[in-house]
Amino acid sequence: MKKTYLLVAILALTSRACQDRESTAGPLATGTGSSQANSGATAGASVSVEKWLGQWNGPEGTFLRLSQSGNHYIVEIRSLDSLDTYEGVATAGGIQFTRNGKTESIHAGNGEDTGMKWLLDEKNCLIIKYGEGFCRS
Repeated sequence: MKKTYLLVAILALTSRACQDRESTAGPLATGTGSSQANSGATAGASVSVEKWLGQWNGPEGTFLRLSQSGNHYIVEIRSLDSLDTYEGVATAGGIQFTRNGKTESIHAGNGEDTGMKWLLDEKNCLIIKYGEGFCRS
């Protein structure tokens, strides 16, 4: 379990470093109810996010739904309280979007990586941050 926390900490620091590096390429502009990513995003991402399209389920009816619109991705997140929609772009590690003025990144992992006991046994998951993950069986 300690290895998992260490891995999560390393991934979080790596993700933060990448976000800091990308933010020097230009600011992210936030629109009402959605985000627009900067032109510094990688069009030919090394992760094939097209296979992520569709719905990924979390606990208690929550979900992450991804669809494509041109060169952008529509990120829908159903939480316990609401359904929110954001615009994202593919990056080398996944899909990046802005939520509440903060840059977020969707990346692949497994149930243990989500940090959620309901998803521990899952193998095919997408994670926004530790404690916010969605999986497909």
